This record gives sequence, structure tokens and C-alpha cells, in this order.
Amino acid sequence: MDRDIENQWTALPAGIRTQVDGYVLQDGLMQAIRLVWAAGRVQGIGLREAQEIVHLRYVHFGDRVARTPDDPIDLDSLAALAHGIPGRVVAIEAVWDGDTVHDWFVNLLAITDGPAGQSGQKGLATIYWGAAERALDGAGTGGLHPSAAAATRAGTALAAHLGVPFHFASPDDPDDEAPRWRP
Repeated sequence: MDRDIENQWTALPAGIRTQVDGYVLQDGLMQAIRLVWAAGRVQGIGLREAQEIVHLRYVHFGDRVARTPDDPIDLDSLAALAHGIPGRVVAIEAVWDGDTVHDWFVNLLAITDGPAGQSGQKGLATIYWGAAERALDGAGTGGLHPSAAAATRAGTALAAHLGVPFHFASPDDPDDEAPRWRP
């Protein structure tokens, strides 16, 4: 650990450190950061330092962290999820989203022609950077963000399997305001 970060960590009360480690071991990233930041403000710990402290706790625990499982993006799993949706799936769509924890990621959606002509959407998978890299298993991304490459591969295969179109308005650049699929 960086000496300043280590000093900030050890200066936190033991109860706070125990609770932070509990959050980290349960993969509660945001709760751990929020706690370090709130408890450490009095000693000058800002948001960036809180993030670094928590990151280093993740590194410290390594494989002991009970990671939140990735959404499955293999064809069999996606097809099972799509077949379980009420209504008729009329398209598969990939849509960008992002947040402060994961940066950019892609949601894979089934677009449906719901009951009485109502269209809707059902989330099939959220594909984060790390999950995308694991799913691609060393395959190239073709210059795309890993989440876009994995979503394109999985979405194209699922759409072909279901005999419906696949739509990804902005695979080259993260854009959460890209045009959505229209029938």
C-alpha cells in the first residue's frame, strides 16, 4: 500500500475498518467507498482516496472476495431467458449505459410485441468490461470496447437463433442516447 493511503487506512477506527472489509468481502464496492469517505472526511480522506483505499482492500483480499456473478451471455442461456419472456420477441437490442462504479457497459435487451400490441423490453444481460473480457476469452475486439464486442457477438448469435433483427446503434462509441430500435 502507498504509505499515505496505508496511514489513512490505519487511522480509521477499527470498527470502520472491519465493516469496510466486510463490504469488500461481499463485493459491496459502493458501500465500502461510501463508508471510508464518510468516516474519513475528518482526517482529509476525499472520494479519490476512499476509492483507492477500497481498491487496495480488494487487492489485499484477492480471490477471497465473493464476486457478484457475471450475467451469462452464452447462446443457450440467452435463448432460455428470451423464450421465458411473455409476448413475442421481435428484436434483440444492445444499449449503452454507464455509472460511476463500472464506467461504460452494455445492456442486452429483448424487444417484445407484448399482449394487445403493447411493445416492451426485457433485460437479458448486463455486460461489464471484465465480464466481456472473460466471455471473449482472448478473442479480439476489432477495436471495439470489450462490452460492445461481447454484446455484438452474443446479440447477433441470439438474434439469428430467434430469427429476429439485432440492433446496436452505436457499437463503436459509448452513447447512451443513441437511437433505439424501431419496428
